[in-house]
Order: sequence, then C-alpha cells, then structure tokens
Amino acid sequence: MMGKPAQPSDHILARLQQLHPKLIDLSLGRMERLLKKLGNPETRLPPVIHIAGTNGKGSTLAYFDAMLSAGGRRVDSYISPHLVHFNERIRLGGQAIDEAHLSALLGECEAANEGAPITFFEITTAAAFLAFERSAADILVLEVGLGGRLDATNVVAQPALSVITPVSIDHTQYLGDSLAGIAGEKAGILKSGVRAVIGAQLPAAMAAIEARAAALDTPLLRQGIEWDARRDGDTLYYEGPAGGSRFPLPALAGAHQIGNAGIVIAGVEALEAGALPLAAIAEGLRGARWPGRLQQISMPQLAAGWELWLDGGHNAAAGEALATARVWADKPLHLIVGMINSKAPEAFLRPLVPLAASLTGVAVPGEPASLAPEEICQAAAGLGLANQPAVNVEAAIERISSHADAARILICGSLYLVGHVLAHFKSGAESSRSGA
Repeated sequence: MMGKPAQPSDHILARLQQLHPKLIDLSLGRMERLLKKLGNPETRLPPVIHIAGTNGKGSTLAYFDAMLSAGGRRVDSYISPHLVHFNERIRLGGQAIDEAHLSALLGECEAANEGAPITFFEITTAAAFLAFERSAADILVLEVGLGGRLDATNVVAQPALSVITPVSIDHTQYLGDSLAGIAGEKAGILKSGVRAVIGAQLPAAMAAIEARAAALDTPLLRQGIEWDARRDGDTLYYEGPAGGSRFPLPALAGAHQIGNAGIVIAGVEALEAGALPLAAIAEGLRGARWPGRLQQISMPQLAAGWELWLDGGHNAAAGEALATARVWADKPLHLIVGMINSKAPEAFLRPLVPLAASLTGVAVPGEPASLAPEEICQAAAGLGLANQPAVNVEAAIERISSHADAARILICGSLYLVGHVLAHFKSGAESSRSGA
C-alpha cells in the first residue's frame, strides 16, 4: 500500500519523536516545565470542553463542534491520533491548521524545550495550546489523549465543562487492569465546581467517577439519572433537567451514537444554559462527520453492489458497537482486520463473529507493533470464524471481491490501519450517513 505523502512539518515531527525514549510516559511535570517557558498559554484559552473516556470521544467531539458551529460559535478542537496528516489534530474554526502555521508553532516549542526529555504528545500538545491561545475561538473542545489524570491536556485548571464518555477496559499497561481503576484515571479530569456530563457506565466505573466527584464537589449530569437519550422511531428523544425534546437521528452510524449525541445535548444544555437554539442542535446532529468511524468509501475496482467500510475501533466495546450497527443485515460481511499488539483481538472480534462470513488478517503498514496477520487469524480460528492472512489490504480486497455475489467489506481493528487506507483511497472517501 502506498504511504501517505510527506508534508514540511513531518521533518520537525520526526525530530520531536526522538526527545523521549518512550512514546507514552504519563506525567505532568515535563509539560508544566515547557508551558512555563512558553508563557503558560494554557491559562489563556477560550472556554474549554474537556473530554475523556474510552469509546466515543471523537464522535462526541464531532457533535460538539457541529452543534456549536451551527449555533454561530467559532469552535477550535484538539483530537488524537490523526488519520492521515498530523494537521488533523489541531482544528481552528473547523479547519485543520495550515502547514506554515503548524511548522512555526512546532519550531517555537522545539526551541523553548532546548532538547530536554519530553514525549511527542506532550510537546505537540504544547504547540496546540499556543495555536488555541492565539486563535479567536469562542470555545475549545479538547480531547484527552490517554487516561485523564496525568494526560498532557489535564493542565487546564478550570474548564467550562468536563465530559466522560463510556469507560471500558483498554490501555491496561498504562491505566491498570480494573474497570474501577481505569475509570478513576479518566475521572482525573474532573474539577471542583465544574459540571461534568457522564455517559452510560458500568456500575464499577460509575462508582469510581462518583467517588471522585464527591471528593471534589463536582456536579454530575449522568445518563439515566439527570438525563437520558433513546431512539424513538425515526427520531432521537432526549430528556434532561429542562424537559424532553425530539431531534433527528445522528448522522454518524451505529446504535451507540444515540448515547454519544445525548452526552452532547446534555453538555450544550448545561454549558449554554438554554441559549443554543434547538434548530442548531438538530443541524449539528445531521451534519456531524467523524472520518474513520463507520465510514463508507468508494473504490472503483469493486463491482456494482459491493461496499467498502472503515472503522478504527479496536477494543471489546468497539466490537460490540460495530456489531449493533444497522448496516450489516442484508449482505454478507467480510472483515479485513489489522491490530496493534497491545490490543486483544479475541475481545474485539467476539461480538462480530455472528455477523461475519470471513476474516482476512493483515499487518498494519509501517507499525512495528502490529500483530502478524497469522496471529489475528489464530484468534479468529479460536472463535470459529473462517480466516486467512493476506500480504496487505489491497490483496485482501481483491481476493474477497472475487466472489460473484455482492457483499460488504469492513476494514477495522486499528485507527492506524484506517489512516493508511484513507491516505491511499482519499479521493474516493466519503462519510457515510447510515442511520444509527
């Protein structure tokens, strides 16, 4: 598969990756040191919506961006990881930061750091804070990179709103192997007196979040208690402290998007105190886009009737969310799966087994930590799923589509894999508007 085209900032980014021997080393000390040398830009940001959680952070951010923009607010946002180019991580007024601006900010941070140890995410987050400080946005939607308590974004002392999406077992090597412990790390973003919207949680996760909130006197808006959202026919019904409202179904596919959209409706209701028109919420629900999550793309080589879908989910909860999407029922489904070796393929694949006609294992291009295709196939075999390896995604698509009957192909298991596919087929990539 072709690699992504290089950009001028890639040379600076490559140097920044060499400043710390570890890709991830959760701590706030290095970040605080660099931000002080930069004049503490994190203290002069627009009002911040800070989002932590295991699943749904990205789509939740997309709904916030779409709804607030529809309501006339200028919105900046910060996401990770990117799919194709690093610029995607820093969005100013809804647009990815341009190359010249990004390169200048990265160079400024590199000079201020003076070669001191700092992780790639920390120093690039510092660059993002410089961009956001100098932007004229009305609000900043800030996605946590990993965990919460020690994440580089958690230097923001007083956000306008905190959000925790559903928490599940993931990143156990960094956050611990218990649901309560992981939820406690996510709850590290909660601040005293700052309202927090909490998505649906398993009891152990909710108990950990509630304990942290009680210790800080953090007001909680919990799904199923202070607010709720459900699908009602062809509408989304939301009920919160101010009463109930009906909205169009979210544009993003998957039954789980009802809960993600509900989080954002509760959030804008709390943040805006009713000032955001219901029409802006509806427009945001219809207009939200989130590449790489249940996204359908075109591929000229596929015969009529064949469909190609992408999803970057990679843990058990993501597998369950994919399995409940209302797009798989009427055609056979063939999986092309690549995963990083820190993930458990069995847990991700188990919910998908009843839906899948076959699985093809591939390596994630350019990722030394990729599982071998044979390892993914071994996991599939253990679950009773027909499987075979392929040398790359293109070979897998060619082999699967040689069948006469039209079917669906879903490439999944890693955002890095999805990013490589989008970089290769980007001219045909279009976001899907399939219903939840």
